[in-house]
Amino acid sequence: MANVVLKNISKNFGKKEILRDINFEINDGEFIVLVGASGCGKSTLLRMIAGLEVPTEGEIFIDDKLVNNVAPKDRDIAMVFQNYALYPHLSVKENIALGLKVRNVAKCEIQRRITRAVEILKLEDYINSKPKELSGGQRQRVALARAIVREPKVFLMDEPLSNLDAKLRSEMRSEIKKLHKKLKTTFIYVTHDQTEALTMGDRIVVLNEGVIQQIDTPFNIYNHPKNVFVATFMGANPMNIVHADIKNEIIVMGNISLSLNSMPVSIKNKSEVLIGVRPEDVVCEGNPLYPFNIIKFSAKVIFEENLGAYKNIYFKIGESEFCSTVNAQIPTGAEINFSINPKDLHFFDVKTKEPLYKVSNFSI
Repeated sequence: MANVVLKNISKNFGKKEILRDINFEINDGEFIVLVGASGCGKSTLLRMIAGLEVPTEGEIFIDDKLVNNVAPKDRDIAMVFQNYALYPHLSVKENIALGLKVRNVAKCEIQRRITRAVEILKLEDYINSKPKELSGGQRQRVALARAIVREPKVFLMDEPLSNLDAKLRSEMRSEIKKLHKKLKTTFIYVTHDQTEALTMGDRIVVLNEGVIQQIDTPFNIYNHPKNVFVATFMGANPMNIVHADIKNEIIVMGNISLSLNSMPVSIKNKSEVLIGVRPEDVVCEGNPLYPFNIIKFSAKVIFEENLGAYKNIYFKIGESEFCSTVNAQIPTGAEINFSINPKDLHFFDVKTKEPLYKVSNFSI
């Protein structure tokens, strides 16, 4: 196992800046997830840790050793790619063993490592099969087994589940987390899928346009976002954000007017603010929580998404579209009463997009 340290990492391709001033440390045995939209630089960062790309600036340490000029094969890492990268003419066993043979590992040791890997990943029945005979999930297990037998200090995974269907992705998320607990090795996992990030990582690094937005636990990333980007990017549904004006200690957002009894200076001095609330915290009539909330308003449903166990229904507050996650049958066009618990509101600065205050004492 090993820690990984990134110091002042920047990466340019020609005049295009991909990553800027990346600094963080991955602890020994930690499962850390790099997440962001396509083009944010997360895969480039992983490739630099692997040695497949060279930083324009900065230093990379693996197990306290500077590795900027160390070849990928000598970094004691193993990488799992998005496209599995299996040799079609080789069997499962041969694919798993190939890297060890290249390194002249003894035959008995190769067999020991293969046996352990296929047991962990439940591949015993497919050991003599070719990749074309396997499902996507089984191929991904073979790719993981090939990484396991290396017994590396660090596992690197570049969107390994993106080619799988939704059910297989869910199953493989669990398999990879179980694998991490068994191996107790440092895992660095890249994804654009917020659900993967929130369910798998010990900590999450949120990237946007080559810059780190927040590094924190899944709980804090979701419940205490450091800016509007993190608030609206992380989660199955983005946080609702509405622009509000403040006059004489009255907050006006659309047709809703709110008075704060004890506003902190950070809000009192503002003439406008951004207010955020999660869709699951916008409660409709019929929900047992509804009578106990304080902020109540009505809105017409303009669109709905049926997701099986629940629905997303959309309506407007002022000019902003809002989403509420409900389990009731609510038709498009219906006028519905909603409520929000003030404790669930987030306030962000209009210019910096950073948090101002999360309400704990609020009245109409």
